[in-house]
Amino acid sequence: MKLELVIERLSKSGDGVAHHSGRAVFVAGALPTERVLVEVELTDKVLNGTLLETLTWSAERRPPFCALADRCGGCDWMHLQDDAQLREKLEIVVSTLEHVGGIDRGAYELLPMVKSPQPWGTRRRATLHPAGSGLGFYGRRSHERIEVAECPALTAPLTDFPRRLTTGFGANTLKELEEVRFLECDGRVAISLHFKAQLRPRHREQIEALLREGVIDGAILHPADGKGAAEIFGDPVLEEEGVLHRPDGFAQANAVVNRRLVQAAVEQLEATSSSRVLELYSGNGNFTFRLAPVASQIVAVESHALSVSLAQKAALKRGVTNVRFVQGDSEKIAKGLAGETERFDRLLVDPPRTGAPGVGGWASALLVSRVVYVACDPASLARDAKDLLAHGFKPLAVQLFDLFPQTHHIEALMVFTR
Repeated sequence: MKLELVIERLSKSGDGVAHHSGRAVFVAGALPTERVLVEVELTDKVLNGTLLETLTWSAERRPPFCALADRCGGCDWMHLQDDAQLREKLEIVVSTLEHVGGIDRGAYELLPMVKSPQPWGTRRRATLHPAGSGLGFYGRRSHERIEVAECPALTAPLTDFPRRLTTGFGANTLKELEEVRFLECDGRVAISLHFKAQLRPRHREQIEALLREGVIDGAILHPADGKGAAEIFGDPVLEEEGVLHRPDGFAQANAVVNRRLVQAAVEQLEATSSSRVLELYSGNGNFTFRLAPVASQIVAVESHALSVSLAQKAALKRGVTNVRFVQGDSEKIAKGLAGETERFDRLLVDPPRTGAPGVGGWASALLVSRVVYVACDPASLARDAKDLLAHGFKPLAVQLFDLFPQTHHIEALMVFTR
């Protein structure tokens, strides 16, 4: 069914929101104030509209600086001016805290947002998939694969990386790949290749050629499950300010803004030389190693074996002795520590997009006096903030960090005290 609608606002998923017959209609690519013609599929659940034509344009719309912006799923807000992106991200977070978490905007201090120093060229990691005759990203809101030769969102050493890898692999290898993950740290680049079947001599030869030509500094080749062990070429472990990374692990995409995020989290935690800190979802030590010099003891919990291994190696290399790394599920470990009547002064939580359900109970049982929660999903943050309030904590401050310019994604830091 074709409808003419007026977009009222942007949703937390980045879509324009209009209403039809009392129901919300979500329209990807549309901006507030715009009158649009959309094709709407009527269902019993969410109404999604496909944008057919923009009849009146927002004053904040601009031409995207990438020719693939309307198809590629990587930069869904490239058509929105930079200042407007920041304003909309702020509104998404505070309104979600208000409507989902029941936390009024005046209940906490809103600290100045940390902007990305540049609007593009900031992403140091990504995942490519075979697409067309080369490599590419998933399309917008779909698993369609969009072939990409260059990407302006990537850091300078990676901008033309899709083309260079396509040339290095050749058609036969591309067909055998499931995905390619890559990471850049301080100019060094490592890749992780994930294959559909077993490794072949050709795969190894191509990686060795990429190493000789200086295209990459290291690689990990992963055959399909049950088809053999992973093989390492060169040095795929990248170091940045004492933290070790691998392309098949996790690293924040924007290195510059991440440093500000880590600094803010450590400062807001207010740990002292007598503080015992529990860090949940600790990864490979993104926060841990900045926190270690100011805390008495840290228990860092992470479920991913590779991340724990990298953190332990970094701790040994740096001579850090006041951190105990625990591999396991953060929820189970937190409950176990509470059951053993362990006590902590501070709690730092950096969960995945699904959040940390139950965090209020853990914080209360462990008798922590201050919580710093780092969130990449506003709805999960709001839900868990509500839980913390229900267990006797109050919000002190919220600060946003724009790690993902040209997208609707935003990182938020929220501080609570007992």
